[in-house]
Amino acid sequence: MQKEWRKGRSVFRKPKWSLFFLILPILCLIMSGCSRKEKETPPAVPSAAGRDSGGLVIGFSQLGSESAWRLGNTASMEKAAKEYGFRLIVENGMQKQENQIAAIRSFIAYRVDVIVFAPIVEDGWANVLQEAKEAGIPVIMMDRLINIKDSDLYTAYIGPDHYQEGVNAAKYLLKKAEELQKDMAENGKIHIVELSGTEGSSPMISRFQGFHDLIDRDERFEVLETVSGDFLRSKGRECMQKLLRKYPGEIDVLYSHNDAMTLGAIEVMEEEGIEPGKDIVIISVDGEQAAIDLLKEGRINCVVECSPMLGDAVMELAQAIVSGEDYPRISRPEEDCFTEYDDLSSLEPRGY
Repeated sequence: MQKEWRKGRSVFRKPKWSLFFLILPILCLIMSGCSRKEKETPPAVPSAAGRDSGGLVIGFSQLGSESAWRLGNTASMEKAAKEYGFRLIVENGMQKQENQIAAIRSFIAYRVDVIVFAPIVEDGWANVLQEAKEAGIPVIMMDRLINIKDSDLYTAYIGPDHYQEGVNAAKYLLKKAEELQKDMAENGKIHIVELSGTEGSSPMISRFQGFHDLIDRDERFEVLETVSGDFLRSKGRECMQKLLRKYPGEIDVLYSHNDAMTLGAIEVMEEEGIEPGKDIVIISVDGEQAAIDLLKEGRINCVVECSPMLGDAVMELAQAIVSGEDYPRISRPEEDCFTEYDDLSSLEPRGY
């Protein structure tokens, strides 16, 4: 009932229903607005296929830009995507797993056709890959493997055999050992220091294991220490400084898990008056142009190839997966091992 005060007395009137029905829609709008703030979900994103370029849309989580290898890998992906007419969305993880996980989730939200990622470490991917699987988005791992119970959470892997890279490094050293022993005292050990990559990453684990599976069984060798340089030139330099101080005049061989760390270590050797490739035998992995140039100059003794040029193979694989064609679950590029014993005069520019 409405109550109207007039001249000090109250007068009761029937409700004005016309006013009520005028206010009701306004109240409903206010209430629905409050509800949307709490429960509203993002609008559905249209299917990625056919957007912009008209080809596949591929989300690429690159782990970082720490070396010429990594930059070459990204460039290879960008070049191949352009040639295939695909749209490539690149997210740089800046060496942090949480950044890569966030990137993969953003790709899922965007509803890309395929996700490609180079995992910085082996563990910790199950939840986000489960999300991709539930969204129906195939996932290609590139360059590095992961440790996961349900292998169905990823679609395929394309990249090097890092264990074989470690084996190739060891095979070179087994050949070089005969030459080294001639210059050493009887029963003397060949002392090795090792610069390993990012702890927990598949290249670090596999390159270590492949090398040690051969070297550790040979009594001529002794690994003085293995330290992580995190695949970074600056840390390779830092680690080599510490190793030279700790083992003055004792180091015969440096085995480095990538060229970036090797280049940093060589800088330190030369500053200390040590002749790289002569006073200390150097074995490096990757095959960057800078390392090959030093190999030709005799300042590196062995470079184990790990090619970053995977772009074309990744795009071909992505196309096959989306098209429902047969495809290999594991693909590996052909790789070589370049040593001081080889004729390198005809070796073409590396491109990274």
